[in-house]
Amino acid sequence: MSELRQNTITKDWVVIAPERSKRPDEFKHRKVQDKRAEQDVKEQAACPFCPGNEAMCGEAVLTYYQKDSGKGPQAKWSLRVVPNKFPALVEDEETSRITEGIGNFFVKMNGVGHHEVVIEHPEHFQTIATMSREAVEGILASYIERYQQLSEDPCVQLITIFRNNGPRAGTSLRHPHSQIIASPIIPIQIRHVIEEAVRYFDTMGRCIFCTMIEQEKTVEKRVISETEHFISVAPFASRSPFEIWIVPKRHRASFAKISDVEKRDLAGVLRDILSRLYHGLGDPDYNYMIHSAPYHEDPADYYHWHLQILPKLSEVAGFELGSSIYLNTTSPEENARFLRGIKASNS
Repeated sequence: MSELRQNTITKDWVVIAPERSKRPDEFKHRKVQDKRAEQDVKEQAACPFCPGNEAMCGEAVLTYYQKDSGKGPQAKWSLRVVPNKFPALVEDEETSRITEGIGNFFVKMNGVGHHEVVIEHPEHFQTIATMSREAVEGILASYIERYQQLSEDPCVQLITIFRNNGPRAGTSLRHPHSQIIASPIIPIQIRHVIEEAVRYFDTMGRCIFCTMIEQEKTVEKRVISETEHFISVAPFASRSPFEIWIVPKRHRASFAKISDVEKRDLAGVLRDILSRLYHGLGDPDYNYMIHSAPYHEDPADYYHWHLQILPKLSEVAGFELGSSIYLNTTSPEENARFLRGIKASNS
């Protein structure tokens, strides 16, 4: 029989109905292949993110260089952060809200903010699952560095770091990249999660995320991996097949405040989890998002940053759109068991 489960943190409901679908190992939708054998050389020649095409992206706001590649113009980059050529938000000093209609019913404002692209690796066919741990650590370091820099803009209220991997996840360029958007508003969904966290803290005197970690470690069956600093779980009320949360064990509201030791540990955990998905499910398309506290608020006691991974293995249809209740046709317990059995690459 299916189950209705509630996410204790967000209060969202989901339907877990594994009898409507297939077993976890049957979600493997294609064989992992050497992507270079599939693609025409023209793809790389036209790719704005490939070495040699730097002028197509404009001036970088942050560049990391390969070790032992020399200095000056001949140095080879390992990661670049550039302004998005087609930004959702643009830099502007005007952030006033404008109203129109009877009783000022309609509200709008200029699309102010920042939109940047993190070009994660010089090789066109790489992905985090196949990169070295050092390369993934560099990606995280760039997130933190840009987060701290963008936070200095007084117009910025929320910084969202995300990665779209594959066409179904919303990306049109194969070259490994992620994005950072700094916006002047905090949407109601983010405020709702903070309000629920505050409510739990006021009642119980502790962080609801910290409690979730303790509960998952006690139950064990949804834990995928655990290191000194992080735990990865298939959430009890997973919205979709193989949803995964990577959560720091140490309480921190802001992702940007993690230590160097935690950053290195997170690089290994993120690479390990994405490698399990890559090998276990045939390199599925996915989105990941880093959920961090709004910068100018200080919910240090009750909010807990985390990284959410959502593989694109199912479609959002009428029921989800009409009710906001997600229908998940797999069991998170079975998904966690399946991923624990996948041997990820250690290189």
